[in-house]
Amino acid sequence: MNKLFLVRVAAWLSLAAVVFVTLCPIEYRPHDIIDVDVDRAMAFMVMGILFVTGYPRHVVLCAVLLVIGAFALETLQFLSPTRHAHFEDAATKSMGALFGVFLAEVVNRIRGIRHKAG
Repeated sequence: MNKLFLVRVAAWLSLAAVVFVTLCPIEYRPHDIIDVDVDRAMAFMVMGILFVTGYPRHVVLCAVLLVIGAFALETLQFLSPTRHAHFEDAATKSMGALFGVFLAEVVNRIRGIRHKAG
């Protein structure tokens, strides 16, 4: 198994974990020892890093989809009686995702990973 495959699997598993934690009833949500906004941003930052590392030829697409995903997941919280959606939470998640995308892209460029289509 190559490393790229493993990173891609980790990216999709991180997305599944974030979807679960975002949409599950509040009593199933893990309790943090850090500030909830930092937790949100870090979760999406890790996803951004994983997706751009796993799909280095699709950096812009990863960024766009992560931001759309952050707002979509936040909006889906309106369907749960125990959760609450806020624009500020989606913005925090989006900023974390974009920072992760930026970090991974910097590392990709330093490592000389090409972004040719194909």
